[in-house]
Amino acid sequence: MRKIETQMNKAIRNRKDFRSANTEVANFYCSATKRAGSIVKLHGNKIAEIYYNSIVLFDGGWQTVTTKSRLNAILDEFSGGTGVIQRNYEWFLTYKNLKEDFVNGMEVAL
Repeated sequence: MRKIETQMNKAIRNRKDFRSANTEVANFYCSATKRAGSIVKLHGNKIAEIYYNSIVLFDGGWQTVTTKSRLNAILDEFSGGTGVIQRNYEWFLTYKNLKEDFVNGMEVAL
C-alpha cells in the first residue's frame, strides 16, 4: 500500500479531513438523515463514500490504476476480502468468492 493510501485510511478511520497531492478525504454529518461518513476524492472526482456500515464505490469517470489502487486500499482496510480487479480492460468487484461487474454507486456492506 502506498504511503498516501495509508494516510488516507488513517484520516477516514480517525474522522479527520485530509488532503495530499491528488487525494482528499472530507468528513461530513447530515443532521437531516443523522448519517455521518467520509467522502474520498481523487483529482477532485468522488471515488468513495464510507459510512459505518457500508462503502459506496465510484470510478470518478476514470478507470485508472491509481483509482483502482485507492479503492482497493479502502476496501482492504475496511472490508477485508473485497477488491476491485481488472480483466480485459473491464473492472469487476470481487466479494466473498463472487465476481460482479463494477458499476458506479455499487455498495459494499461492512
